[in-house]
Amino acid sequence: MDSPSEFSSFPPSQTQLPPQQNPNPIVFLDPNSDSFPNWAENPNPNLQNYLSFTVPKKRRRGRSQRNPASFRIPLDPNDASNSNNNNNNGFSSSAAAVPVSAPLSKVVIGNPPPPLSMTMQYSVPDNSDEIIVINKEPKTEALIALSAGFPADSLTEEEIEAGVLPVIGGIEQVNYTLIRNHIIAKWRENVSQWVSKEMFVDYIPQHYHALLDSAYNYLVSHGYINFGVAPLIKEKIPLEMSKPSVIIIGAGLAGLAAARQLMRFGFKVTVLEGRKRAGGRVYTKKMEGGNRVCAAADLGGSVLTGTLGNPLGIVARQLGDVLHKVRDKCPLYSLDGKPVDPDMDVKVENAFNRLLDKASRLRQLMGEVSMDVSLGAALETFRQVYKDAVNDEEMNLFNWHLANLEYANAGLLSHLSLAFWDQDDPYDMGGDHCFLPGGNGKLVQALAENVSILYEKTVHTVRYSGDGVQVIAGNQVFEGDMALCTVPLGVLKKGSIKFIPELPQRKLDGIKRLGFGLLNKVAMLFPHVFWETDLDTFGHLTDDPSRRGEFFLFYSYAPVAGGPLLIALVAGEAAHKFESMPPTDAVTRVLQILKGIYEPKGLSVPEPIQTVCTRWGNDPFCFGSYSNVAVGASGDDYDILAETVGDGRLFFAGEATTRRYPATMHGAFLSGLREAANMAHYADIRSRRLKVDRAPSNAYSCASLLADLFREPDIEFGSFSAIFARKNADSKSPAILRVTFSEHRKKSHEVAKQDQQQHSNKLLFQQLQSHFNQQQQLHVYTLLSRQQILDLREVRGGDEMRLNYLCEKIGVKLVGRKGLGPSGDSVIASIKAERGNRKPLSTSAIIKPGVSKLKAGIIKRKLIRFVPKLLMFIYIIHVLLDMMITLVDSHRKAKVVKKTHGSLLHTSTNVVNTTKVTEENRTDQALPGVPVLGNSQSGLSNP
Repeated sequence: MDSPSEFSSFPPSQTQLPPQQNPNPIVFLDPNSDSFPNWAENPNPNLQNYLSFTVPKKRRRGRSQRNPASFRIPLDPNDASNSNNNNNNGFSSSAAAVPVSAPLSKVVIGNPPPPLSMTMQYSVPDNSDEIIVINKEPKTEALIALSAGFPADSLTEEEIEAGVLPVIGGIEQVNYTLIRNHIIAKWRENVSQWVSKEMFVDYIPQHYHALLDSAYNYLVSHGYINFGVAPLIKEKIPLEMSKPSVIIIGAGLAGLAAARQLMRFGFKVTVLEGRKRAGGRVYTKKMEGGNRVCAAADLGGSVLTGTLGNPLGIVARQLGDVLHKVRDKCPLYSLDGKPVDPDMDVKVENAFNRLLDKASRLRQLMGEVSMDVSLGAALETFRQVYKDAVNDEEMNLFNWHLANLEYANAGLLSHLSLAFWDQDDPYDMGGDHCFLPGGNGKLVQALAENVSILYEKTVHTVRYSGDGVQVIAGNQVFEGDMALCTVPLGVLKKGSIKFIPELPQRKLDGIKRLGFGLLNKVAMLFPHVFWETDLDTFGHLTDDPSRRGEFFLFYSYAPVAGGPLLIALVAGEAAHKFESMPPTDAVTRVLQILKGIYEPKGLSVPEPIQTVCTRWGNDPFCFGSYSNVAVGASGDDYDILAETVGDGRLFFAGEATTRRYPATMHGAFLSGLREAANMAHYADIRSRRLKVDRAPSNAYSCASLLADLFREPDIEFGSFSAIFARKNADSKSPAILRVTFSEHRKKSHEVAKQDQQQHSNKLLFQQLQSHFNQQQQLHVYTLLSRQQILDLREVRGGDEMRLNYLCEKIGVKLVGRKGLGPSGDSVIASIKAERGNRKPLSTSAIIKPGVSKLKAGIIKRKLIRFVPKLLMFIYIIHVLLDMMITLVDSHRKAKVVKKTHGSLLHTSTNVVNTTKVTEENRTDQALPGVPVLGNSQSGLSNP
């Protein structure tokens, strides 16, 4: 492992970021600070009561987006100007969070409490209660909570599962969220301090101390506050561990985060690492030559992607480091070394973005087939249909953007799922992309301090049972109460570790479905800087599509590495070919590119002092770089990989186990904190000799069973659905009611139309809904009898009246899945047993009687083989239809103009009716509940 002096020897960066000037400023938060300005006291008239967060899309990992998407948050929902916008009850999703999309709480002191931030109330609040007043900046604290991944004014599903409140909703939930947000904000003011509960007891009233206890304990145990490497936090690790022993496989960011957290909880932790160093795929190598020239080269994870709430940014602050923003300037150079024409650059980039938007629209139109189609096939089809990139130069530039997309996903576009390749975009952390001066090895070194790590221990077998675990490395056997597996997805795919008993089939299938891609680098230390110093990136084009990712992007690390360092990236297909390319050939090729760019400018390109070529694909401890959603996979597979097996004995963490932040360093770190909390939870249950309320390792978890059963509920009405035993017709037989809360409610006629469309495409709608809506839904449950559910369905007045009936008339509490308890688990098991292994219908499952599964698979493969031609045909027809509609509309307008004597009203009415019929038969009809992307209904045919 690298010594402390190795990183401390690098000089700090002296580069100053140029000030950004914008005539219409958008408020960005300081990437090195988690404090928020007080907008209530210092209003900006240009904001128009909104705060805008830039959301970097995954497609933009290598080059910043010219027109970044942003979510807008109302700064003052209590403003009188918004008083007429109350038809949706002013509410956001209380599920765990599209981090910047939820509106803030309406806080009114002295008046009856307003509805909670949902489409409806969970329970009717007591108007005699009042909202707690902690300080005068609840909106600022709500924004800080958003940056930490919480809804501003409601609960996450994890909080509900943890039982932070006895009853969901009402004034108690409002006060809980205010206290929770305040604790988070207090710690973010100074992340080097240890925030104790005693800091709040003096000014939070006594009768709210139960809420304070709940919020504080949840935030500490789940690693939202008081984590990291600050001295005041490290001293909280007990000298003697009193809790059971834990074995962690892998000393990457996930393993180190979990180890430190578990040590602070009092667990005996042993980390087994196969390499001679910690960090895993985060590796900072010290490069050096003569004349004291040296630099820190990040050969693995290098860029902190988003800094608002990024936990690694917080660790960097604790170390006293200032992050370096990756500047937006990224010139591109042609094959001959000449700069790409700026107008052509903008033209092709805009065309590329339009095709991505059309691909997003297409997956809504294609139905379930989109799950078996690659993003690459769709983009190539669109390019041919719309004739983008017509000449060689434009085609080379277009291929550069494809290479950049393959870099962002560490995968070939031909392997990425059209339906779900960007499923994590809604969760991207806002803020700049940054480098850490001196390299990310500084983070690894700090996190590994005083952790018991045994190096060169390659694990090959893991045994787990109800009594504990055995982890075998070589001829050594390590025994513990629990084990945490943090090895990369590539290792799991290779089957390098044997699990006894075998992992559940559900997890094995998820491992197989998810993709694991490759990115390689060539790091070069030069005697001096010969390239521009006002940029951090520049790109190079090629005329060979199969080599489009070969040295397509260069990172200048001179401002942060401590020396004149350039790193060339190799992505896509080229990354795989690079694995077998001799290092001398690779360096020669890179130098040819650099000389072609800079020698025409009169700049001499010297020979590098030292070079390093990575081979992550052949590394036996990872077999690749990072995960992606391959064809046939979905975001659900990340959740499946994260599932615990063995009755709370074997746990999994790593970037491939986090649905929200896959393929990122902070995602790996957060997954370690998540599993530390999960392991502590199971240990606590065992210490109380309570049975863990989860199914055995060879079956679905109760949560997964419940989700599967509700794919086909027995009854649905409004936001309510229910399942019950169909064979038992007794009106008193038990049933499970589910209530769904989402960010907004559709109009009644839209809901009715949606219900009709859902009937034939229900499975796909459920699979794609959270992605396309870019919002989360919250499900809460209760146990009722069959007759009570039927009576609830007959209540008139919509969902709100049903909620009131449920809470006041029947007097039930709505709870998270775990809140159903053993009785609920028993009902779930009995319903599952009755339904057997029957799966929801899908287009791929509907085959004629007598057709074998093998033949069905052959038919499906043939269908997929012809998908590109089918797509082209669909879109040619679509373009023709749009042209016809445009002509018809123009003809109607001409008729209206000519009607000047008394018949205008009649003509206008006919136009409206005709338009309605046309819209219902349009080929670009969206899936139910899926918003149409683009600026118009005919966005697919826009140039």
